[in-house]
Amino acid sequence: MKSDSARNSHVTWPTTRREFLAQAGGGFGGLALGSMVAWDNARAEVPEIDPLNPLGQRVSHFAPKAKSVIFLFMEGGPSHIDLFDPKPALERWAGKPLPESIGPVFTPMGVGGNTLMPSKRKFAQHGQSGMWVSDWYPNVAKVADDICLIRSCWCDGINHVGSVCQMNTGSILAGRPSLGSWVSYGLGTENSDLPSFVVMCDAGDPLGGPRNWGTGWMPATFQGTPFRRDGSPILYLDSSKGSDKRSQKQKLEGITDLDRLHLQGREEDTRLAARIAAYELAYRMQAEAPEAVDIANETSETQKLYGLDEDRTKTYGMMCLRARRLVERGVRFVQCYSGSGSQWDAHGDMEENHGRLCPRSDKPVAALIQDLKRRGLLDTTLVVWGGEFGRTPMNEKTKGRDHNPYGFSMFMAGGGVKPGLTFGATDEFGLKAIEGRVHVHDIHATILHQLGLDHKRLTFPRDGRDERLTVNGGRVIKEILA
Repeated sequence: MKSDSARNSHVTWPTTRREFLAQAGGGFGGLALGSMVAWDNARAEVPEIDPLNPLGQRVSHFAPKAKSVIFLFMEGGPSHIDLFDPKPALERWAGKPLPESIGPVFTPMGVGGNTLMPSKRKFAQHGQSGMWVSDWYPNVAKVADDICLIRSCWCDGINHVGSVCQMNTGSILAGRPSLGSWVSYGLGTENSDLPSFVVMCDAGDPLGGPRNWGTGWMPATFQGTPFRRDGSPILYLDSSKGSDKRSQKQKLEGITDLDRLHLQGREEDTRLAARIAAYELAYRMQAEAPEAVDIANETSETQKLYGLDEDRTKTYGMMCLRARRLVERGVRFVQCYSGSGSQWDAHGDMEENHGRLCPRSDKPVAALIQDLKRRGLLDTTLVVWGGEFGRTPMNEKTKGRDHNPYGFSMFMAGGGVKPGLTFGATDEFGLKAIEGRVHVHDIHATILHQLGLDHKRLTFPRDGRDERLTVNGGRVIKEILA
């Protein structure tokens, strides 16, 4: 057998950087060509948008598992350690500082002087799956076999504004399109008489305001439509006083005719086309939207299921029930904020804060999953529960917990995910995700995938670059898919 030196005696190896670049130049060209071809293929996936019908239904990249998404957003950072991720080690280490073996940790309030604080909640395993859920979420515990719990989430932001922004847009920096906007852009709507993307808040706006459901540099027509809690869900939805339906229709048709006349020769102006489409949608919504959000025809059993007969659950229960009615009628993406205005932010007193907020959402969240399932809608509706981050195992101000972007829990239900599965893990204290780590981009990629959209192929051209929701990262969490 020839030696390595004998076999390679005819090879001349470059000895300087200049010689290496000279010999490898052709290879660099091949890499560039491959990149350009891939870029062109990606650009070919940009959806074709009809400017006069921008929300028209579009074909997905592949067969979808889900038709719509309901995102239940617990704003402020719910504590995974006190809800879904019990940590017995915290009992043994109670009152002691975080061990140095965990490595450096940075939190907004710092970790100096803070000690490990065990949860005061009682955990039990529920359902045939044996999923761990605390006594703060007893109703959700009853649907444990219908949810897929992810215990290994992590994100990039340490403060609310950036983290809420990332969970909604993929970036801690403002100005990018929201998740719901990408869904509307990629798929359009199944019901042309209702918005494709609806947002509901139980209090004020979430931190960051409307940019959380905005379109950034996309056309404004794909942005979320906020529904109000009280009165008419959408401002100016009712016809003006003294105007019947016939005269209202004639007035809007006249405005539309003038707009279309003005559009001639200005077809590239997407703002004008969006305005025309908005006027037409507004008229159709005057007939459709009131019925979609009116619960008068819901049975008393259904209303009680969602907690509409209880003061503490009535507000979020109404939002969840309306969310079900909206997806039932073809709305693509519905987002329901619990504790909007960062109310889940338990810095001062963990027990007081979550003891107040958990009962507001527990019954409505469980009811939504149960109601979708019994109506045959859970298979085609992906329900997502979570906040912008979790809470630390170390105490703050003796009774509270700080922000934890390093490891936290979220869950999904329906829409083609494995029911009863617990995926991923944090360390023994619940601080950092260590097994099956799931970034926000992975969550977004998976949501799009279940809707039949490839997050790498769904792009929007901007300044010579094909932008996507997951920026330069993201993977589909195939381990949780049925």
